[in-house]
Amino acid sequence: MELTKTRALRGPNLWSRHTALEIEVHCSAQERALDTVRGFTEQLRGLCADIGNLGAPGYQGPLTLAHALEATLLALQAQAGCPVSFSCTSATPEEGLYQVVVEYSEEDVGHLALKMARQIVAHVWGSVTGSLAPGSAAPNVAAMLAELREMDEDLRLGPSTGSIVAAAVARGIPFRRLTQGSLVQLGWGVRQRRIQAAEVDSTSAVAESIAQDKDLTKRLLHAAGAPVPMGAPVHTVEEAWEVAQRIGFPVVVKPQNGSQGKGVTVNIQTREALEQAFPSATGKGAVLVEKFFPGSDYRLLVVGDKLVAAARRDPPQVIGDGEHSVRALVDIVNADPRRGDGHATALTKIRFDDITSACLEGQHLTPESVPEKGRRVVLRNNANLSTGGSATDVTDDVHPEVAARAIDAAGMIGLHVCGVDIVCENIMRPLEEQNGGIVEVNAAPGLRMHLNPSYGKGRNIGAAVMDLMFGPGDDGRIPVVAVSGVNGKTTTTRLIAHILSESGLCVGMTNTDGVYVGGRETDRGDCSGPKSARNVLGHPDVEAAVLETARGGVLREGLGFDKCAVAVVTNIGEGDHLGQSHMHTPEDVARIKQIIVQNVAPNGHAVLNAADPLVAAMAPHCAGKVIFFAQSAQHPLLVTHRARGNRVLFVENGHIIAAEGAQQQRLPLSDVPLTRGGLLGFQVENTLAAQ
Repeated sequence: MELTKTRALRGPNLWSRHTALEIEVHCSAQERALDTVRGFTEQLRGLCADIGNLGAPGYQGPLTLAHALEATLLALQAQAGCPVSFSCTSATPEEGLYQVVVEYSEEDVGHLALKMARQIVAHVWGSVTGSLAPGSAAPNVAAMLAELREMDEDLRLGPSTGSIVAAAVARGIPFRRLTQGSLVQLGWGVRQRRIQAAEVDSTSAVAESIAQDKDLTKRLLHAAGAPVPMGAPVHTVEEAWEVAQRIGFPVVVKPQNGSQGKGVTVNIQTREALEQAFPSATGKGAVLVEKFFPGSDYRLLVVGDKLVAAARRDPPQVIGDGEHSVRALVDIVNADPRRGDGHATALTKIRFDDITSACLEGQHLTPESVPEKGRRVVLRNNANLSTGGSATDVTDDVHPEVAARAIDAAGMIGLHVCGVDIVCENIMRPLEEQNGGIVEVNAAPGLRMHLNPSYGKGRNIGAAVMDLMFGPGDDGRIPVVAVSGVNGKTTTTRLIAHILSESGLCVGMTNTDGVYVGGRETDRGDCSGPKSARNVLGHPDVEAAVLETARGGVLREGLGFDKCAVAVVTNIGEGDHLGQSHMHTPEDVARIKQIIVQNVAPNGHAVLNAADPLVAAMAPHCAGKVIFFAQSAQHPLLVTHRARGNRVLFVENGHIIAAEGAQQQRLPLSDVPLTRGGLLGFQVENTLAAQ
């Protein structure tokens, strides 16, 4: 089995709308008769227990190693937790050469899984045919899955960003990751917006800078009348001791510019505890010493001017059983599959550090102590999820006055998505009645405690962020016209772009000459592929896009967009570049050109050449409406289509006629110079396609 070529299809393609790897696999005669090789399937399933059928349901042809590679590649990704389900294997006209297509969710994960699948299939094949090198060890599939799972968790969108992107997809808003991190473009062109984790592009850098300075935040909130703890920033233990004496114990020590609960120690009652906590809070900036509020720790999430979620956060803790040490109890808790090392899981593993040891010491315990049965052992005094805490949803319990305080706090700082930390005895009572207050305001708050709380129901935070960023019915899309065919693509693209520009729109255009935005050339060369299309759709000035969509780019990478408003196919004729990329007939070429028609939006249109049978046959594959054009008004397909009340275009008495039902629009061919008054038939067809 030889893998001769691998492509990453990053958009809708010949095979599906999924992102996928397309692998060309050459199999020998023996490798094309897998059914005759005893024990292969059994050994393959022995290594990959959850592997599916070799060959699609209903497949009647001979099974090959290409089919085994397909099934193994799909199974490895699925078992690693990747949301993939599509795969297929297709024979090419070349004997022994197959195209294997398998969906991926993260491209790098897909490539690594392909490497592993190839190793597994090759080992099993060598084992059953006796060609395996002596002493060759079987692949460690468990280790492979662990590596794939770890890579997938590193690369995929985190829970906060992922929830917002999922909400965008649910509303039909296109998205594009701009980095391997959490910076994401939502929408296209002039209507695009951007997020980074739970930050939105309308939030100013000034607001985020204020939120990072906890002392400044507290002073601004205090000036607005919000209850906040007394305190001050310090740089030495002596200064911390002086502030603690002035405001009175118990106190909290934390970094002035910290995040995720790192370096925070609460309920400090003595100088000794203060000195122990101070080193953990030191970093690049000052240390904040402030009054400790008794009660529970609550996180209120404000989006825009609404409170959308609230959670009570409890510190990491274990319950003694009279048998296991504290360290062993932590190991038991960390074995919960909901706990992980990063932010991809619902809960974070509890870790031991100096703060944990100090907290245990305050309870007269060490990590090796065996607490009596039923004793609650707190491992940290702060309740941040990033340090192993848990969350309980309390959204429905928040008192209206408390909600109003949180909304005011977010507005005072200027944050559009804001996590407001409140400490109080009871979230169902106003803060002023119980000596509670706002202790922190957070930009880019983590959302997982609200999306998937430890207890209680999750909240659809992503939908709230989408409602903030996009108005009702706004899908963030601009009109996209995709143009394909064998001849006339570039001319038709230019004509459509000119028509849209004359209507006052800033048009982004790609073709075989270059990329143009608002009539200005921004790139030169053959730019009829998906990369140029994505660049145009990412340009913040573009109000409409006209994209020449050539065969090569679609075969190489798929489309550069998920849907188009209009798909124009000029012609197929006898095809072009036959013999390349397994395209040997005009029908093969038509399958490629048809991809833009298959991806027309339901409220969009396909503009098809009725005089070309291969183009006209694309009509049933369009989810929107179809507009046929031909030079003759008497073309049977035009006559039938028009009789059904559909739109058609044709030439009559020196005019281009656009007819729909009883309505007609007329354009003299003399007003279209490139047609030479209608003498150049091919230019007349290009003009018809562009109308």
